[in-house]
Amino acid sequence: MDAAILAGGQARRFGGENKSALRVGRVSILERQLAVLDGLADRVFVVAGRPARVGGHDVRVVPDRLPNAGALGGLYTALCEAAGPYVLVVACDLPFLTAPLLARLIDLAGDAWDAVVPRTTDGLQPLCAVYARHLAERVRRRVESGHLKIQDLLGAIRVRELGPDEISLFDPDGRLFFNVNTPGDLEQAVRLSARTDRHAQRGAPRSS
Repeated sequence: MDAAILAGGQARRFGGENKSALRVGRVSILERQLAVLDGLADRVFVVAGRPARVGGHDVRVVPDRLPNAGALGGLYTALCEAAGPYVLVVACDLPFLTAPLLARLIDLAGDAWDAVVPRTTDGLQPLCAVYARHLAERVRRRVESGHLKIQDLLGAIRVRELGPDEISLFDPDGRLFFNVNTPGDLEQAVRLSARTDRHAQRGAPRSS
């Protein structure tokens, strides 16, 4: 299975800055995600509206095939670029994703489902999900007709939901789906990351 990181958003609240390059802790969000995806996916690529902005990393960057179509356009590009029957899609502003959660989504993918999507108490999380490649044509038609809401797509396909009870097994701190949309969110993410680092240091064995 391939994995696609969607980095095509406008990031207006960050002055158009590439959100995947924002640093949370010692590394950028993109670097955090690439580390999590290492070993989970056969290939990892980034879908970007402006590929030149996502540079300096050993990862393939592909341009949106349907520009200015939002996240649904990014999903279409991910589906078209996927080599296998499914693709794992994650938004570039989720700094706290973990390998166990993503592995669970991958494990649930199968012929009975068009998508595997987490559902938190806030609702479905379509930008951390697995989608079947055969949806590409349906997604393209929705974009061309101006129906750009991924939530509407999910209402028309077979979705295996990963509900709050299942998610809690992978998310004891309740932050897996924390996304960085504003400068205030970034400040909070940095604080959360620092707290985790401190806990890790306290739990680490002392060298003799």
